[in-house]
Amino acid sequence: MYDSVEIKLKASKIKLAAFDVDGVMTDGSLIYLPDGSEAKAFNAKDGLGLSLLSAAGIKTVIITAKDSNVVIKRAETLNFTKVFLNQKNKLVALDSICEEFSIGYDEILYMGDDLPDIDVLKAVGLSVCPCDAIDDVKNICDVVTNKAGGKGAVREICDFLLRVKGLSFKDLRRPTNQ
Repeated sequence: MYDSVEIKLKASKIKLAAFDVDGVMTDGSLIYLPDGSEAKAFNAKDGLGLSLLSAAGIKTVIITAKDSNVVIKRAETLNFTKVFLNQKNKLVALDSICEEFSIGYDEILYMGDDLPDIDVLKAVGLSVCPCDAIDDVKNICDVVTNKAGGKGAVREICDFLLRVKGLSFKDLRRPTNQ
């Protein structure tokens, strides 16, 4: 998977992994309950991958254009480092991340799937999208996962990052949250 020396070099520099939600951490379905509240289905394997990144010292961040209590709950469950909700211009969030954590764009992985993600994907050190992202996104990303959004794409890239950094599941304390 991702055998390119260039991709592995980019991945080796990553200190922070940021993710969009709808279409990346979920399959993009919007579920509204009878009371008008929103529900989302997250993949437990993706969750374990994100927990393993945190255990490896890689910061995890959500940058989403929506405002969602469900996203906040998921981020709390997985101990995300930071959550940016309601971000119409995701580059503003990216700049805030760089300033707060004293890192450069080249040390950030971003995974997105649609038009609002394009500017961030073009800016970061390693741009990633699920295989079911729109073509405009797939055409600019360094990595297109084999799995779809909400169906293991996040876990796939988490496992890749850990391998590039020479870490395996047994090297990390087993996270209990997924």
